[in-house]
Amino acid sequence: MITNPCVHRAEIARHYDLGSLFYRLLWGPHIHHGLWLTGEESPREAQEELTRQLARRARIRPGEKVLDVGCGLGGSSLWLARHCRCEVLGVTLSGFQRNWAAASALLRGLARQVRFRKLNAEAMDHPAGSWDVLWSIECTEHLFDKAAFFHRAAGWLRPGGRVAICAWLAGPEPLSDQQTRLVQQVCRGFLCPSLASAREYLDWFHQAGLVNARFEDWTPQVMRTWELCQRRTRRLPLKRLAAAVDQRMGQFLEHFETIHRAYATGAMQYGCLLAEKPPEDEHPEHKRR
Repeated sequence: MITNPCVHRAEIARHYDLGSLFYRLLWGPHIHHGLWLTGEESPREAQEELTRQLARRARIRPGEKVLDVGCGLGGSSLWLARHCRCEVLGVTLSGFQRNWAAASALLRGLARQVRFRKLNAEAMDHPAGSWDVLWSIECTEHLFDKAAFFHRAAGWLRPGGRVAICAWLAGPEPLSDQQTRLVQQVCRGFLCPSLASAREYLDWFHQAGLVNARFEDWTPQVMRTWELCQRRTRRLPLKRLAAAVDQRMGQFLEHFETIHRAYATGAMQYGCLLAEKPPEDEHPEHKRR
């Protein structure tokens, strides 16, 4: 795992309070990578495709309860409520994001299905067995103790519940010195306390008592995201706008090339990570009876 001890949680919250409107202008309602399966998708279609593919692998069914950790502006939460007809609670560190997402749910007539709260995901608690799906797209990068979070979150899932995550990942070990430096630059530029490998996530799932843990490498299908971002920042006055919002936002734009290079060299991967809580009759405690 590549760590970045310089980042603080308050800094992450401030970044998204100030920068979310900028992200909305740059990326649209889904402020995450796109997934290009045919190469013909528009950026918005590719972003929805990433959400669709993760939901398909999570086997989300109507009426299920989904906890969306790091919900951003609510794009995925609202998509799940509309297309999968499930109930969603979205949590975010950012008050701006929470208010935007709640207003979007109201405008779309989804306020009864989707709720949003401003919460620190690493400090929140939920009753045992209260969620069918733990969902997160590009948020676990901002968690400070990932292993502890998954250990606690596994208890929130009902038997048979699922974990469905998309994450930025450090590449498989061993990394060269140059690859390690690239990942460290991404951590600094994007306020990530750490970037872990897929193997580390799968180990954390196992340690939390989850089963059927698996990883799908989507790196080649998402790299176009950063090619488009670089193109847009060259064509539009986004660097000046970002710097006017906050100095760190300007630095954020400078790292678009860094993350693209990290993917291209294998220093980083982008992946879908899945796991399940054992059904009640397969739980280790039940097996001992």
